Amino acid sequence: MTKEKRLKKRHNAEKRFRFYGLASIFLALLFVLILVQNIFSKGSSAFMKTAINVDVFYDPELLGVKNGATKDEILEADFFDITIETLLKTYPTNNLDEENQLIDLFTTDAELEIKNALINNSNLLGKTVNLEITSSDDIDQLHKGNYPRDLPEERRRISNFQLSIYDNFLENKKIIKNFNNYFFKNGDSRDPEIAGIGGALVGSFYSILICLLLSFPIAVLASIYLEEFAPKNKITDFIEININNLAAVPSIVYGLLALQILLATIQLPRSTPLVAGITLALMTLPRIIIPCRASLKAVPPSIREGALAVGASKFQSVFHHVVPLALPGTLSGTIIGLAQALGETAPLILIGMVAFVVDIPSTPIDPSSSLPVQVYLWSESAERGFVEKTSATIMMLLSFLIVMNFLAVYLRQKFEKRWN
Repeated sequence: MTKEKRLKKRHNAEKRFRFYGLASIFLALLFVLILVQNIFSKGSSAFMKTAINVDVFYDPELLGVKNGATKDEILEADFFDITIETLLKTYPTNNLDEENQLIDLFTTDAELEIKNALINNSNLLGKTVNLEITSSDDIDQLHKGNYPRDLPEERRRISNFQLSIYDNFLENKKIIKNFNNYFFKNGDSRDPEIAGIGGALVGSFYSILICLLLSFPIAVLASIYLEEFAPKNKITDFIEININNLAAVPSIVYGLLALQILLATIQLPRSTPLVAGITLALMTLPRIIIPCRASLKAVPPSIREGALAVGASKFQSVFHHVVPLALPGTLSGTIIGLAQALGETAPLILIGMVAFVVDIPSTPIDPSSSLPVQVYLWSESAERGFVEKTSATIMMLLSFLIVMNFLAVYLRQKFEKRWN
């Protein structure tokens, strides 16, 4: 083979390699775009809710209170009769079955919404006021175009009579769309129209906070000792090997460890952010130690030698000079480790955070859920409304992960010093 042919062959091989590399990148980006488009197309509608305009007359006699009633008296009042009377007035009928179908068009929390409006403004007592009552999940999905109405009645959850009421409400402009504040402030619920991620958000916040408070100082101190002070012998080599191995251990193993040690032995409360935070801290420790040690190792020896040359002790040279220079890499590694912890599901399921929790936790020892576990719970629900809420929760989780990874890159580029 001549020299020209060999050169041409090498050039062709280089071109093929570049093509394969670009094709791989393009294919990966294509899959990501398809995934994001699929999630956003299903989840974007969850940030809006469907409501129905109704006129509510706060009859003091029906409530059993007097004009000028205090907030405590209003809280104790029974709003059931007023709620039923209000809903039935929206489409008068004398048929009991049709009345029940009419009531089913509204959320099960209609009574609470009517009650809260009066609690927030007691001057409404004895007056007629227009309120926007959240619709049921079926009407919500129908109005958003996610529910097929051309199916036979026996295959639909919405009857023909309910469809006629919906069309009447549309014609009279009683159907409106509002921002779905329930999605952010409510906890979990069996009814999709009032279910939210409030409890999961707070639970994830407490879990990540506890994880950070436990893992960051321990990981940084362990890294400093192993890199700067520990003697190089078989014991430290054994520790380093095990740290690297622990970083590759499946997260479910940490869940089994927490189940046996934290719940069965120490008997910490089940399904709480406290246990979740400790579990995630154990999992995150090696993932912070490794980048922290790499950051310390990247600091030039001349920094240490210069500090020692002017009379600084070993401790002073490390903590006054080396650690501050290694901090950007340490912080970025910590944030990436926390981002990985935020998306973990398997260990949290094992410690009981998969339980159905309606209330929003006020402390780290209250039962709670988390964002990835909430995705798991809703993905198993049969109701159509939970499909969009599952995708919307994934959108929120992805947003947090993107922000955390962007912050890690920004901190590294902003404060990192480059050594020539």
